[in-house]
Amino acid sequence: MHNEISLYEAMKQPDQPAPFFQALDELLQREIGHVLFTLLAVDGGEVVRIYSSDPEHYPVSGRKPMTDTPWGRHVIGQHKSFLAKDMDGIKWAFFDHELIASLGGGTQINVPVVFDGVCIGTINLTHRAGVYDERHLDRAEALAPWLVPYFLLAAKQS
Repeated sequence: MHNEISLYEAMKQPDQPAPFFQALDELLQREIGHVLFTLLAVDGGEVVRIYSSDPEHYPVSGRKPMTDTPWGRHVIGQHKSFLAKDMDGIKWAFFDHELIASLGGGTQINVPVVFDGVCIGTINLTHRAGVYDERHLDRAEALAPWLVPYFLLAAKQS
């Protein structure tokens, strides 16, 4: 519960969403770990990056046509989380799997953020091969509701 209090305190700060995203990044690093953390907002047939822990390789505002892919149908369309335990899972899901691997990624968690029956965004965590399991996925899923106002804000601003 202490960690959720830190998110609430960050949410109260001015100049959103930066304080909240930074607090969430730090919480996720402590509790789950990652070599890359991004937030993708659903915008029509694409997803747009609204946060990145590695803006050099994954810049904010970068867009990908992911909604009509097997991954997009699973995560965005069916509102199901995705856990890639190895590079085979990452290759199945992402066309940029070589970049992911070059940055040390070998396992991935993607959690849909759903509001009013619609996936409005995703939480995306990448780590070294073999690190993530269902416990990490469960923790990431528990944090998804905190992101609803931020994805709604992103949709309003697009």
